[in-house]
Amino acid sequence: MQNVRNPIIIDQNYCPDNKGCPDQNSGVKISQVRYNDIHGSSASQVAVNFDCSASNPCTGIGLQDIKLTYGNRPAESSCKHADGTTSGFVVPPSCL
Repeated sequence: MQNVRNPIIIDQNYCPDNKGCPDQNSGVKISQVRYNDIHGSSASQVAVNFDCSASNPCTGIGLQDIKLTYGNRPAESSCKHADGTTSGFVVPPSCL
């Protein structure tokens, strides 16, 4: 990946333009998703973003051998209602 916006993302709270969207519960359960051997640069500071539903949290997310950078600064991870595991090297540090 090269200068990719949101290289690793799960967003159960998507709202176009981030306005006018009521709070809703997700009817979809996301589980057992694996991200393996992903390398490159992110155009967004948050390179790993798991924004999962409170009513149907993401479970069993797996990160293995991830190396994402953000320009000359460290990239970040953000997790909301997400649970999982990491193995190998994972950069940015996982929030799972």
